[in-house]
Amino acid sequence: MKLLIAPLLLALSLVACSGGETPRAAEFVPPAPAETDFGSLRVRYNALPTLALSEPVAKQYGVQRDAGTALVLVALREVKGAEELDADGEVSVTAHDLSGARQVVTLRKVDAGEYTDLIGTARISPRNSYRFEIVVQAGGRTETVTFQRNF
Repeated sequence: MKLLIAPLLLALSLVACSGGETPRAAEFVPPAPAETDFGSLRVRYNALPTLALSEPVAKQYGVQRDAGTALVLVALREVKGAEELDADGEVSVTAHDLSGARQVVTLRKVDAGEYTDLIGTARISPRNSYRFEIVVQAGGRTETVTFQRNF
């Protein structure tokens, strides 16, 4: 009798966890873009699945929309009062997944209206987390930014 009660209680507790709701597909919530200031140098950065890009944006950036690819975006700006101007600098990006695998993200310049941004792509896998490390050399100094994204 005890052998029948344990599985029954387990099944009932699992049903209770759903609150009676039917399962639904997870929805992608884009991460908020991030920025870090180093004096007057502002570094903006983000990483998102290329499937989150619209067809026109993917085409503008020259990026293939693919479930296994993330777009990495880095923008350097010089802050002068309330204005932001393009800033020059050398930027390198590496991505590390949960297993410790490391990949270098090759960046290229793209025209973003009155600004120039740097973009690259990284290979990603579902339900994995990635830590991105950005190293910026500008104005005679080197600064590092790290951020994490879950895909």
